[in-house]
Amino acid sequence: MSDLKPWLTLIYQRPGRLFIGALLMLAALLSGLGLLALSGWFITETALVGVLLAASLPATINLYVPGGGIRFFAVSRTVSRYVERLYNHDTVLLLLTDIRVALFRKLAAAGRGQRRELTGAQWLSRLTSDVDALDTLYLRLIAPTALAAFVTLLLFGLTWILFDVRIAASVALILGIAFAVATIGVYARTARIAARQSDQQESLRMAVVEHLEGFAELTAAGRVGKHGAWLMRQAHQTATEQVKADSRTGWHLAGSNLLINLSAAFALWAGFELFRAGMISGPVLVLLPIALLGLAEVYSMLPEAFGKLGATQASAARLNRDCRSNDLQQLPEEAIALPEGTALLAKDLTVKHPEHAPLFTHFDLQVKTGERVGILGHSGSGKSSLADTFSGLLAPSHGASSGLPCAYLTQKTVLFEDTLRANLLLGAPETSDTQLWRVLEMVDLAERFGSEPDQLDTWLGSSGSRLSGGEARRVALARVLLSPAPLLILDEPFTGVDAPTREKITKQMDVWLEGRTVISLAHGPDALPGTDRVVQLGV
Repeated sequence: MSDLKPWLTLIYQRPGRLFIGALLMLAALLSGLGLLALSGWFITETALVGVLLAASLPATINLYVPGGGIRFFAVSRTVSRYVERLYNHDTVLLLLTDIRVALFRKLAAAGRGQRRELTGAQWLSRLTSDVDALDTLYLRLIAPTALAAFVTLLLFGLTWILFDVRIAASVALILGIAFAVATIGVYARTARIAARQSDQQESLRMAVVEHLEGFAELTAAGRVGKHGAWLMRQAHQTATEQVKADSRTGWHLAGSNLLINLSAAFALWAGFELFRAGMISGPVLVLLPIALLGLAEVYSMLPEAFGKLGATQASAARLNRDCRSNDLQQLPEEAIALPEGTALLAKDLTVKHPEHAPLFTHFDLQVKTGERVGILGHSGSGKSSLADTFSGLLAPSHGASSGLPCAYLTQKTVLFEDTLRANLLLGAPETSDTQLWRVLEMVDLAERFGSEPDQLDTWLGSSGSRLSGGEARRVALARVLLSPAPLLILDEPFTGVDAPTREKITKQMDVWLEGRTVISLAHGPDALPGTDRVVQLGV
């Protein structure tokens, strides 16, 4: 369960919503039990009165109070169930938001090098199936288990009040066994299978994605049929594991339902002796067994939830492992403090990627506050890795780097499938529309989007697909320029931008960036904005 601990802690950060959601579920469940129990009592009482009247014996019955109670429970069950579904599904969406935000924060802390350890197919699995396994943890597992235990205690108390303590203890023992069969028993018999099946499903999903991505190569090699047959064998093996887990879950579900029915039969048999002794009436004798039968509604949710708990743990373990933060491993060998008036200080840096030779060693750089430094180097010289190190995304293998908070324009343009406004506001959420138009004018895009019907609310498409490469790059540059960070790191800021536009933007950036510290990286001097000095890598 330790793998689930960080995610459970995250879920429990909304105790108010969880408590209200549990109360709504309890209201729906108690309304259902009340409807069953009161209906059973009313039908029995009506039948007994009918028998007495048929025998010409005096008998009376109050039709209004129990009839009103039945209508109340029927309406309250419907209303509470509707409100519960609406409220708890909204809660699940909020929990999903919390989980995804926490996940992306873990990814940001993990560093780019660590994120590259997994393929795209694996990350797709993490961000979809593994997250989905966690977002319904409360609604599928935690709340039903707690409610089943609570309602079982309530029925124990009801049995004690209506019958006696011995019968109540016996009923509680049977229900306790049913609870254990539906929870601990299912988990013990399916945890390993579910975890193994989760891993197999991930492997199969990765294989299918890779099959689709490499379909042309497989076709050229004449191996489409063989690889497809291998995928079918893997799918059959996964389905076999699923059948095994479902079969065990089904048997435990049947066992728990059998025990619930046994508790109802025992309560009826034991209560009949009390009825013969005149200690309880006939309708009361029927009320309790029917209420016990109503427990099947909540108990039936438990075996499936605990049958998937092993898979949920496996998903949590994968997320914890692959999104871990290597803070202890990324600490520099010696901490360095920024001298007064310094925006960035790098001392004796050695930067390398795992299983590769160092890109450069013994690199020193001091950038003063307000200074603009250009760093030049040919492709593969390590410019982007150096920028990653300055921004804190990549830990140096030797030496140390320290700097002011920074905004970083990475070499690869990243735009979200959203509006222009939403993409720009990522850099500074409080920015006004006037400032947005100012920065768009600076990167020579104001006229381009001013002619669009939606202007700032223009949809950019997937990864900015509605824009040219140069336009997408300038939107990303504008987003970074809007950031209030005192240090800007710009890696190839003018990729895809023609020379006249680049010169125009450079002149306008000089005024916008006055007093701020800028480190620009490019392959040639013509691709740099205005600089005070230039550092050449590989020299």
